[in-house]
Amino acid sequence: MTQMLITYLAIIVYLIMASCLFNQWVVFFIADEDMDSDQRFYSTIVLVVATILWPIIVPLAYLELLKFHKKHKNLIDLLINVPKGGSYDE
Repeated sequence: MTQMLITYLAIIVYLIMASCLFNQWVVFFIADEDMDSDQRFYSTIVLVVATILWPIIVPLAYLELLKFHKKHKNLIDLLINVPKGGSYDE
């Protein structure tokens, strides 16, 4: 009984996360107006596969984000610390 409950709970969490990620990724997908029809077709396939395999894709994407941040840390820190007025004279 407990094992069945845990299995159902895991499936529900998986489906909820998949739908949330799919919705967010579709927003990014639709916002990209530079794609032609071939790119859009292949991107749709990647979108579906990434949604199905999100437990693998999301940690890999996070590792890529960390690697990017580490590589460009100085530039990111500089952009974060830009004065609000846009002027460097203070």
